[in-house]
Amino acid sequence: MSNDLFNLTRRRFGGLLGGAAGAAALGTLARPALAQSFPSRPITMIVPFAPGGSTDLVARLVAAKMGDALGQQVLVDNRGGAGGNLGAGTVAKADPDGYTILMGTVATHALNPALYKKISYNAETDFAPISLLVNVPNVLTVNPNFEAKTVQELIDLAKANPGKYSYASSGNGSPLHLSGELFKKLAGIDLIHIPYKGSGPALVDVIAGQVPIQFDNMPSSTEHIKAGRLRALGVTTAKRVPTFPDLPAIAETLPGYDTYSWNALFAPAGTPKEAIDRMHDAAVKALADDAVKAKLSDFSAVVVGSGPDELAALVKSELAKWAPIVKDSGAQID
Repeated sequence: MSNDLFNLTRRRFGGLLGGAAGAAALGTLARPALAQSFPSRPITMIVPFAPGGSTDLVARLVAAKMGDALGQQVLVDNRGGAGGNLGAGTVAKADPDGYTILMGTVATHALNPALYKKISYNAETDFAPISLLVNVPNVLTVNPNFEAKTVQELIDLAKANPGKYSYASSGNGSPLHLSGELFKKLAGIDLIHIPYKGSGPALVDVIAGQVPIQFDNMPSSTEHIKAGRLRALGVTTAKRVPTFPDLPAIAETLPGYDTYSWNALFAPAGTPKEAIDRMHDAAVKALADDAVKAKLSDFSAVVVGSGPDELAALVKSELAKWAPIVKDSGAQID
């Protein structure tokens, strides 16, 4: 090869390398800018249960403040049905662009995989965890006109009248249904389960006296308890909750009884890490807001605000925990 040809080739090849290096450098510079551009439009937060329940209440509190932090609205969209499977399945199949997220629960990510013979998503692999927001105690309540005023009185009444009394929950296979089944098992009693499409509709009927007993999340029942529209008999956590220090834990009557719910944010698997990180930071900032903390405290919800890895570990452990409980309960949904 002549010197002139060699020099011409070197210049052209060097130009190509320089162009590639320049493009790579521009790409490196562009990535943070792209990350900062998210979100450029409103985000939809799907709540897989009917309005009025605790999951809906937590979602609306957090969504409003997340929107402030992100500079875009976070719109709550209730997609109730199939114990939360409908809404969760919708998010699992959504575009992984960060604009559709799920307010997940122990039901969608721990109970349903054990309860349903067929389920449209995999709780571990079809979602990108964002943050565990809160842990939520459940509560056993009755209509104020119901004769039982304590957990022990309810047990005695049910034992004397097997199959006479019914209890409401937010749906078949929900954490509240299983709270009731565990209660029945440990107490040795027979109560009839009446499933509803969410806590809100169940509350309406219990307050009206159509159903005498309910297992509910503490947030959605708190105001009704304080107003006297419901009588609380006990919390489902192993210990009493600070917001109701005089309300016994059911475990004080039934040793070993302990159930609770949680709320967490998930995106579809494959959502860019930059979007996950921005939503995580916005959620944690929302939980740190004084007004949000005060409202969640009023509901007896315990703020967590975990990272994505901690939420992934929780889902794994909860799946392992609840599978045998579901099996022992005999609950299964086609």
